[in-house]
Amino acid sequence: MHHDERADRPGSHGEHQVQRELGTVARADRFYDDQVLRRLNARMQEFVARQEMFFLATSDSHGECDSTFRAGPPGFLRVLDDATLAYPEYRGNGVMASLGNIRENPHIGMLMIDFSQDRIGLHVNGRARLVTDDTMRRRIPDLPVDPVPGRRPHVWVEIEVEEAYIHCSKHIPRLVRAPLRQNTDGTDRSAADGEQAWGTDDPKRKGGDYFGAAARERGIDSR
Repeated sequence: MHHDERADRPGSHGEHQVQRELGTVARADRFYDDQVLRRLNARMQEFVARQEMFFLATSDSHGECDSTFRAGPPGFLRVLDDATLAYPEYRGNGVMASLGNIRENPHIGMLMIDFSQDRIGLHVNGRARLVTDDTMRRRIPDLPVDPVPGRRPHVWVEIEVEEAYIHCSKHIPRLVRAPLRQNTDGTDRSAADGEQAWGTDDPKRKGGDYFGAAARERGIDSR
């Protein structure tokens, strides 16, 4: 039987074709059979629930791609059940590139990486849809409300899981979290030291014109 005739074989026709060309079909089949799940098992759900960041890939209806980064306090990426995740979209630059892509093309790819504890990653591919904050709070009454404007959800993205699989630790660096320091009054010293506070709307703490793009458009040398 030709490998591509297996009805349960994950992946695209393109990746199957390249596997044949490079002689990796047997290895790929072992990975598909052993690691690719259609639902999140218990260990995956625990992993997702403690993440503070993930990388998101989307594309529009023409296949033009975009990749981005999402972050929040532990639990901001919520496990609704073994086949459904949801995360809040906070205030950003107003472009709405990812949400716009999802509106045109619901297929997304997520990558979560634990850099500090287990040095392992998890891929989740699925279909996404936009859900209003009011709708999500009616479904999940215990959702927290953050008083900081930059940390209030504009909308939620709900993901129907289609594939979940490991990203091995082979090339993942170990990154050590900086210790949290506080001032004598209990406030976070990192903010006082000028480091960016999570979820801030302060333009300077967000990075401002770090790459000098706006300065260049105005004819100002930002070096």
